[in-house]
Amino acid sequence: MKYPRPLQHGSTIAITAFSAGIAKQHLARFQVVRENLLSAGFNVIAGECLYGQTKHVSAPARQRADELMSFLLDDNIDAIYPPWGGEIAIELLPLLDFEQLQKVRPKWILGFSDISTMTAVLTAKLGWATVHCSNLMDLTPKATDPLTSHTLKHLATATGESFTQTATTSYATDWPDFVTDPTAGFRTDQPTRWQWLVKPHTGTSIQGRLIGGCWDTMIHLFDTPFLDLKMLAKAYPEGLLLYLENAEMSPPALVRAIHNMKFRGVFSVINGLLLGRSAAAKPLSEQSLHYHEVLSQYLTDLGIPVIIDMDIGHQPPNLTLINGATATVRAGENAVLHQTLN
Repeated sequence: MKYPRPLQHGSTIAITAFSAGIAKQHLARFQVVRENLLSAGFNVIAGECLYGQTKHVSAPARQRADELMSFLLDDNIDAIYPPWGGEIAIELLPLLDFEQLQKVRPKWILGFSDISTMTAVLTAKLGWATVHCSNLMDLTPKATDPLTSHTLKHLATATGESFTQTATTSYATDWPDFVTDPTAGFRTDQPTRWQWLVKPHTGTSIQGRLIGGCWDTMIHLFDTPFLDLKMLAKAYPEGLLLYLENAEMSPPALVRAIHNMKFRGVFSVINGLLLGRSAAAKPLSEQSLHYHEVLSQYLTDLGIPVIIDMDIGHQPPNLTLINGATATVRAGENAVLHQTLN
């Protein structure tokens, strides 16, 4: 696994949109976030594909891909941090020159939602460690919870060293109104509890090398040249821990996604499954299939441990999960995630 240089005072962060851009009503928020990065000692480069939002994207696919490639090839850049996700980052994948990228210094690529379409692929195809974490537009001075506020601090971890995160006490079911208040942070309103859906046969934790992202987008990548988990598992005999979070899939769509993964043999090449909270709309009727029912009915016969309701995804705050790092995870009362950059 190739780890980028630790982020530190003076590191350069480039900002470009893989998918959704910053509309006019978001400019004040972006200015707050940018000033926060500058005050922390980072250099900031804003790309031309950052601004605007038309038909789900900031710019045409080729333009976004070209700007991303220019940042990836620039060894003066230490990290690339989109403002947030979106819908169709997947259209950039065939436009990237992975052969050329094999020759350059790895950079931190970070964020969640549609950003994970890119991060998981860069880890799988290039062996670069990438990051699923709080989005750039979450990082304001008022974002004081440990998971959000420590996002970039964890990326100061040197290769060979480790860091530990614990479950947050509560999470937010709604996003802050940062159009009205550009400085707004999260208001958590529900208790957090990482739970075992399926416990390990022995011990109280599970181990493996992390890979994953947004379930809605990952389902279109498994068993393709962009995300070959079987090949990744062969490269790392310690095994994989796959983490996923559901943004918008309804319970029936989730059933289809799980069967798709079974058909493709995804569950047979991983040590365990880590699931975040579901942000999808809840069914209106009690007679309808619900999210946790899907998990109980379709994920308990896999023969692997499964943890659910972790701090991953569209109901913040978010863990900093390094694709490629080895991890030890424990659920229940003393829930903890320990990662080593090895």
